[in-house]
Amino acid sequence: MSKTPSKLQYSGEYVTVSVDDAVARIMRIFRHAGCDHTIARQVATHLADTNLCGVESHGIMRTIQYVEQFSTGYMRADVAPQFNELEGGIYEVNGNGGIGIPAMQLAADHGCRLARENGMSVLAVRNVGHTGRLGAFAESAAKEGCLCIIIGGGNRQNWRQVAPYGGARAVLPTNPYCIGIPGGDQGPIVLDFATSKIAGGWVYAARSAGAKLPKDVMIDSGGNMSQDPEDYFAGGAILPAGGAKGYALALIAELIGEAMLGPVATEMNWLMITLDATRYREPSRMQTVAEEILAELRACPPAPGFDRVQIPGEREREQRAASAGQIILPDATWNQICDLDMD
Repeated sequence: MSKTPSKLQYSGEYVTVSVDDAVARIMRIFRHAGCDHTIARQVATHLADTNLCGVESHGIMRTIQYVEQFSTGYMRADVAPQFNELEGGIYEVNGNGGIGIPAMQLAADHGCRLARENGMSVLAVRNVGHTGRLGAFAESAAKEGCLCIIIGGGNRQNWRQVAPYGGARAVLPTNPYCIGIPGGDQGPIVLDFATSKIAGGWVYAARSAGAKLPKDVMIDSGGNMSQDPEDYFAGGAILPAGGAKGYALALIAELIGEAMLGPVATEMNWLMITLDATRYREPSRMQTVAEEILAELRACPPAPGFDRVQIPGEREREQRAASAGQIILPDATWNQICDLDMD
């Protein structure tokens, strides 16, 4: 079993927890917070699987954040998402103020159904809390033969996390993008990224673990580079990914999320576009051509400092397989999660 990749500079102790133990404990925590059994299991399973995939920032560490948000009323535990058809043939999923993970999966399921019926679908996902690892939902759609595009934005009034390019103060959220498409022999290709240099979850992960952030990803309230997560909470800001490019992508997402989709409740608004890829090309032929492209990329000689060229989406599946059902995370983070378990 390989150690989970991490962006944190952490020198403390690690703990190894089986995925079954993690899911059972987190389910108890969410059930105690007021979630029903189905929601608790869905969220706990998603978070644990996210750790197995090597995405620590969106994994079981989020349990701490979710419970706090339940206690403050920011999110509701006693709700389930709803799929609605609105006037004018517009579709939406309303999360009713709950965790966004069940809402996003409901959107992916209905998005694929509508795409199979009509060739494509467009859904708004509103009134949701944190949506977990977006790649999981785009991958599930891609496995159904669909191209899935997810864009999130809005609510900069409450989530001022990222400085605009050339700015020294946080103005925008991390406004993520995610794209999943049927791939080659090893499964779908999934692109999942925040428009900031790091996802906001890494700041929370660093804080809970007592770790430092990577260099050159964050500034303090004075505009100076910092690796201390506490500087972020004291008025600092994450920097945009790719400079002006990440800033521009974040701005477009903000316009989609708020100017186009309307007022934001809870965290942010989302747009999910799903196309039936099989309408364009027979699935086996698409897979063959995709594999030809991917094989050429894998065969590219690695640059200094790299051992190979990786394919988005495949590395998460490789990490899950290598984890052997075991989650490795900072001891301090796991202790905070255990402290929430009332049983």
